[in-house]
Amino acid sequence: MDNRAIGYMDSGVGGLTAVKQALYQLPNEQVKYVGDTLRMPYGPRRTEEVAMFTLQIGRYLNDLDDGIKLLVIACNTATAAALPLLQEHLPIPVVGVIQPGVDAALDETENNEVGVIATQGTVDSNAYYNGLMAANPGMDVLQVPTPKLVTLVESNEQSESEKLAIVQEQLHDLMNKEIDTLILGCTHFPLLSSEIQKVVGEDVTLINAGAEAIKIVEQILDDNDARHGIYPMANHEDDQYFTTGDTDTFEQIATSWLEIPVNVKHLIPDESGITLMMGE
Repeated sequence: MDNRAIGYMDSGVGGLTAVKQALYQLPNEQVKYVGDTLRMPYGPRRTEEVAMFTLQIGRYLNDLDDGIKLLVIACNTATAAALPLLQEHLPIPVVGVIQPGVDAALDETENNEVGVIATQGTVDSNAYYNGLMAANPGMDVLQVPTPKLVTLVESNEQSESEKLAIVQEQLHDLMNKEIDTLILGCTHFPLLSSEIQKVVGEDVTLINAGAEAIKIVEQILDDNDARHGIYPMANHEDDQYFTTGDTDTFEQIATSWLEIPVNVKHLIPDESGITLMMGE
């Protein structure tokens, strides 16, 4: 039994898609979440810079109050850039989202034609391509960078028709392809799953890599007898959410997506570390 929280980090609100799955699958586990919206998007940044940000957030969560028992890097770009680094430097299990997404796609595809939509950083890392091809060298993998989808989710301003138009434009290179499985290679993208499904068609299976990662989290908790000992924590009043950006926008998106009241606190990052804004 381990009553510490599970930590989550992302470049913004995208990692909430993993949290939502955890609230359903692991309802008694406390949440500590950092969305680094101020320094978003991670996709165009240098790998070394993303790794530094990710380690900084991981250390902040591990040092906060009584710490965390596990960290989910709920960001594909950060997973590609920093997963081994955090596994080396943090004294807790660290789970990324890429390998769970790869494994789910391998299970789902029937024609070995898989698409990947992601940030430029994730596409350039070839993390999904390499993972899929290592398991099945005969697979056809089409990777498409879709950076506008990240800002579309974070802005939370467009109408439904405007969202659909942007998704259609970003997924243009996938049109008329034979893919039967599409990896949502950024945790922001499940927030646009209905629009994405309309564009690619109902015959294409969407893989939510963040949600798949929670299966790994559950396995680690069980293997280490580390589940929370108090059940149920139905209202999650002790959960903690932080952002380095605008708290009001983050709170609005989080409350809507998670369907529970969320109080978001503001963090200030700099080269020396991360601090909680005074008065929070």
